[in-house]
Amino acid sequence: MFLFEPLEKIIQEYLPTEHIALVKRAFVIAKDGHQGQFRSSGEPYITHPVAVACIIAEMRLDHEAVMAALLHDVIEDTPYTEEQLTAEFGRSVAEIVEGVSKLDKLKFRTRQEAQAESFRKMILAMTKDIRVVLIKLADRTHNMRTLGSLRPDKRRRIAKETLEIYSPLAHRLGIEHVKNELEDLCFQAMHPQRYAVLQKVINIARGNRQELIQPILDELQARLQQANIPAQVFGREKPLFYIYQGMKQREQKFRSILDIYDFRAIVKSVDDCYRTLGVIHSLYKPRAGQFKDYIAVPKANGYQALHTSTIGPKGVSVEVQIRTEEMDNMAEMGITAHWVYKADGKNDSTTAQIKAQRWLQSLIELQQSTGNSLEFIESVKSDLFSHEIYVFTPKGRIIELPQGATAVDFAYEVHTDVGNHCVGAKVERADYPLSQPLSSGQTVEIITSDKAKPNANWLNFVATGKARSKIRQVLKTLEDQTALSAQPAQVRVFASCCHPIWGDPICAYENAQKELVVHHENCASLARHQDRLLMVSWDNNADSQTFDAELRIEMLNSRILSQVMSAVSNAQSHIHSIWTEDIGQQSLVVLVVGVQNTKHLAKVMRKIQHIAGVTSIERNINAQFSL
Repeated sequence: MFLFEPLEKIIQEYLPTEHIALVKRAFVIAKDGHQGQFRSSGEPYITHPVAVACIIAEMRLDHEAVMAALLHDVIEDTPYTEEQLTAEFGRSVAEIVEGVSKLDKLKFRTRQEAQAESFRKMILAMTKDIRVVLIKLADRTHNMRTLGSLRPDKRRRIAKETLEIYSPLAHRLGIEHVKNELEDLCFQAMHPQRYAVLQKVINIARGNRQELIQPILDELQARLQQANIPAQVFGREKPLFYIYQGMKQREQKFRSILDIYDFRAIVKSVDDCYRTLGVIHSLYKPRAGQFKDYIAVPKANGYQALHTSTIGPKGVSVEVQIRTEEMDNMAEMGITAHWVYKADGKNDSTTAQIKAQRWLQSLIELQQSTGNSLEFIESVKSDLFSHEIYVFTPKGRIIELPQGATAVDFAYEVHTDVGNHCVGAKVERADYPLSQPLSSGQTVEIITSDKAKPNANWLNFVATGKARSKIRQVLKTLEDQTALSAQPAQVRVFASCCHPIWGDPICAYENAQKELVVHHENCASLARHQDRLLMVSWDNNADSQTFDAELRIEMLNSRILSQVMSAVSNAQSHIHSIWTEDIGQQSLVVLVVGVQNTKHLAKVMRKIQHIAGVTSIERNINAQFSL
């Protein structure tokens, strides 16, 4: 049990004895399940789930989260099933493990699509239980800590993915200590020489800390004491990646220890925050435009503080963050601050937790309206990477938007119907172009008309995933209205799994948004909707538009691919996407081509079949291939 000792030491600080016993039981199951398995470093595999559980325990999460962290790989890598975990540890733990597990038997046409779908599943799993994503973040953190045993190219690939997805996700949930560690580890993996040089420079600069930092700390502390404001004042070294990004963006060189330090004043109340700001501004001259009030208007992840940049002794820049103790805890721990997960499923939510739940709910709505996993992940990433602006409705309601958002984004954030019927906007009571980005503090009024519809051109400038998906959804509905005679006003994404084309036998069902989704009647996915299938038929004029059809082609080698492409063109068709893979001695090509109807598709297939070296060609009604 010596491998359990680091985790036991942490959980003994906050978990009751009966819960520690359950965690020990989970450790034994995980250790036995992973027996004989080793990491790339050569260590026993069990060291990884124990390390992940330690990270979760350091966040002071409940015993179920710690148990799930220990067990998070058993469904994928051991004979244990979700049913066995349910019987042993209860439904909640088993569902968290299932949500975290990478085990899914879905098949995809491209690796990019597989990664997008994997991320989509993680996002949707965490909307059901936020502990899923916290364990995912802990899992990625430990993997990043132990990248040294991997090839350099693999280290860079994993670091790039972490920087694109997991670090912004940690930031969006307000868990800054995880976000900062991930970014520093990514910096080290992607740019090892730059990391080493900057690290060396900072180590040297630390020697000057007392000489430059301490006088400022002493002066701040003394002034606050004179003002009878109880406060803790200290200097904090900025994360290495943050320093690097700042130097790169401003094209500046490292100058002094103050380039890597900022100051924090932790006080007792919100009133003390603003009083402290006054004291600091009376001591050091504030820089114009460098003050931010995140107490009155918190960041999207619940972060609150006052930020000010001042001109300190000898003209140096002194940056100060002012927070209450609760705000400081929230700034580091985000949604995990003051974690409470009661047996009845209700928790005493913090500001960060409430904001996180609202964001997760918006992701559910986004997923329901986007056409595929790639579109969904791009929309989520645009939200993750954005900085926030805050604008107002005419009645004074604050609307939070990403930087670069326009009046159209604002309209959809107010309500979908407002966005769908938007015809213009006024900002500060003056006409304002729909395509022009908004700025924080503006008051925005949307002008609507019942006859108005979204404009396809809006997709060129909207910044939010919500606006983009809603616009596409309406445009797709309008496009499909001309293709079907059955309930044309309600038709929605023709199903992408089977690609029905004019002339195919088809049927449809209503989705959760009361829209018709049309499938080929032989589509395997219809088995899940047998109780609500509707028979529909093609409109006589529908073959005037182009439909997607997917073809699976096997050939002796990929060198004849150019001939296949020429054949498609000669058949008056065009290629929307192409994917190739070597299978044994042959090559597999999957094409998505545009055709008018089943006769046109047959013509395309005949042209390809006549090419020497093509051994087979067939249309895919349900196209799923393993990577």
